[in-house]
Amino acid sequence: MSDSGALAARIERLSGAAAGVAAPAGAERAVEELLDALEAGTVRAAERGADGTWRAVPWVKRGILLGFKVGRIVDQSPPDGGPFHFFDKHLYTTRAFAPDAGVRVVPGGSAIRRGAYLAKGVVCMPPMYVNVGAWVGEGTMVDSHALVGSCAQIGARVHLSAAAQIGGVLEPVGAAPVVVEDDVVVGGGCGVYEGTVVRARAVLGAGVVLTRGTPVFDLVKETMYRAEPDHPLEIPAGAVVVPGARAVRSPWAQSHGLALQAPLIVKYRDERTDAATALEEALR
Repeated sequence: MSDSGALAARIERLSGAAAGVAAPAGAERAVEELLDALEAGTVRAAERGADGTWRAVPWVKRGILLGFKVGRIVDQSPPDGGPFHFFDKHLYTTRAFAPDAGVRVVPGGSAIRRGAYLAKGVVCMPPMYVNVGAWVGEGTMVDSHALVGSCAQIGARVHLSAAAQIGGVLEPVGAAPVVVEDDVVVGGGCGVYEGTVVRARAVLGAGVVLTRGTPVFDLVKETMYRAEPDHPLEIPAGAVVVPGARAVRSPWAQSHGLALQAPLIVKYRDERTDAATALEEALR
């Protein structure tokens, strides 16, 4: 059995202990090994299959949850005091980086939680936050006030603009987390939640919000995308998405001019246009 396979078996066994009983022997050590493996990138909370489908890795999520179960609340305030005080489970401290990791964490109030993977070349602008189980690929920018939620999977060369919110999906353990694939641009103030998959090279204009209940209208292909019970909402590769609206049809709503938000795909990127050009052309 591989190292990850042996760890998975231990996590599954330890997670099966009855609620309310004392922590099983070896549970803390197993969680620490899992967090180390997540930080090294040797295991992930979700994986892409050969068919392109992203699936959760349930034992990894169970291990993260086990850490909360067996953890003790401790004082994690800075040793030099100051006005800020922090109290959290002892297994989930903030993550430290060595300079040779090649990750820039610019001073100003950012935090990266234990168990998150950040590849070489990632830039973190303050203040931002990356939660446990998240994966952030090489060369990605996480801008100010951006959130990368628990177990979210962010590809290489992604730009998460200021105040972008990438939701976390830790429970249920079988639910796939939010995925943003390579070379995607997520505009300022966007929200991507509930297991949504944004395929490679897509562009989300500022203010786009995507959830399981959000239908997305493709003006180019004249079709609609939405989540199904067994399938997340997916934004196609290269799609340029901007905020839109659709009228509510009831007479009362029409009399008040009411509308619901409806993200619109207004064009697709090609090899000759970068993200900024594609978005500018679409908005014009």
